[in-house]
Amino acid sequence: MFVRRILESTESLRAVDGPAATVQRSVRRVLGRGGLDRFLRGAWLGHPVHPLLVAVPIGAWTCSSVLDIGFDQPVAARRLMAIGLAATPPTVVTGLADFSRLDPTQRRVALLHAGANAVAAGLYLRAVTCRNRSASRAWACAGLTALAAGGALGGHLSYALGAGVGRWQQTSAESGPEPAGVRAGHVG
Repeated sequence: MFVRRILESTESLRAVDGPAATVQRSVRRVLGRGGLDRFLRGAWLGHPVHPLLVAVPIGAWTCSSVLDIGFDQPVAARRLMAIGLAATPPTVVTGLADFSRLDPTQRRVALLHAGANAVAAGLYLRAVTCRNRSASRAWACAGLTALAAGGALGGHLSYALGAGVGRWQQTSAESGPEPAGVRAGHVG
């Protein structure tokens, strides 16, 4: 419940409204409403592309910690950190495209989500470039912590606030009623 309260408190963090609105306007200006915007938001796929792409940096960075700490494989861990960093730019671009269509409450959470993930990427970049193995591990652990915070915010954004949900699909009449305990915008 404590984590849930923290996540819910980000929805009313009005101090980020100005920067969030500025980012949204800038992204809309760059992408417009044409083909690039629709492509980056996943119209061709039937759902947003960003959730698909986040699997690469999250998976690579998580596995890098497992290999480094659990299996004493620092070279493989560094390679995975680099793969995660290489996958970050397209993940960010698709996230920004999704951000361009969010409402004010969703934007607040999304800006914090993006910030946490930017911190994670910076920490992993430092871990990859650090020559001292112990320090590299410490940077990577800090990166994993920031990544977890970013992931929690991203999950809250999608599952609790419904960001990016149901933009292209119609619900099938055959799907029946929602299971007990499930309603739009709420989990549990």
